[in-house]
Amino acid sequence: MNQPTLYYDGSCGMCRREIEHLRPRLQPHVRLVDISTPAFEPPDGYTLGAMMERLHFHDGARMRIGLPASLGYWRIAGGGFRWLAAALSLPGLFQCGNWAYDRWAAWRMRHQRCEVPR
Repeated sequence: MNQPTLYYDGSCGMCRREIEHLRPRLQPHVRLVDISTPAFEPPDGYTLGAMMERLHFHDGARMRIGLPASLGYWRIAGGGFRWLAAALSLPGLFQCGNWAYDRWAAWRMRHQRCEVPR
């Protein structure tokens, strides 16, 4: 598992839109795995339920979960995403961003949706 791998929920409209937007920047460097497909098998030590609750990104060395996962693949995507990852990595901003991510993830699981209006 040396190639960076992003595990995302393709059944989530917001997740799907973000990945489709970033696919051209990520795909040469990151393997994209839709965990909502029936054939998906979680990596050893992880469950589908846990992976559905929060975004998972294996950076080639370790698994990042939640906001750290987003920061990891945003750095690879580059451009404005690299700047956003740098800003959200700052002390204080990271804690606020992580708190917001955790609240959103809990809301998403409770309501079983995450659609974004067009």
